[in-house]
Amino acid sequence: MTGELIIPHDAPSDLTRAAGGVVIRRTASGDVEVACIYREARGDWTFPKGKLDEGETFEQGALREVEEEINHRCAIARFIGATNYTHRKGRPKIVAYYLMTVISGNFVSNSEVDELVWLPLGEVREHLTWERDQELFDLVVVMPEVQPLAS
Repeated sequence: MTGELIIPHDAPSDLTRAAGGVVIRRTASGDVEVACIYREARGDWTFPKGKLDEGETFEQGALREVEEEINHRCAIARFIGATNYTHRKGRPKIVAYYLMTVISGNFVSNSEVDELVWLPLGEVREHLTWERDQELFDLVVVMPEVQPLAS
């Protein structure tokens, strides 16, 4: 168990809870690549994520959403952190993110994700549309699970 994000009891009643993953894989040469997705409907590059289903934990939601969006079964390595922002519909939103490794799968474009690219660590930050994703990624590159792989 990697830990579960706890929402305070006084959180806004209309808070949207979501979860996602920063998914990494190793290339044949041993380098680390990170999955970045493009959503044409929103015109952005980001990490796979989505709203929790009723009764679902953040970890369960993250694994399900990653599999639904990029068609990869993954394992959670650890909790990264959370982003908080106002959703485009004006509601507060929190997204818990987990560092994940690929178990299996092949991407197929779908109703939510138009494109998946695997980028080297050094190219991910500049590829992301949102500053909140860039700041989240800054936490990833210094993690012990990622750092030794990058060297």
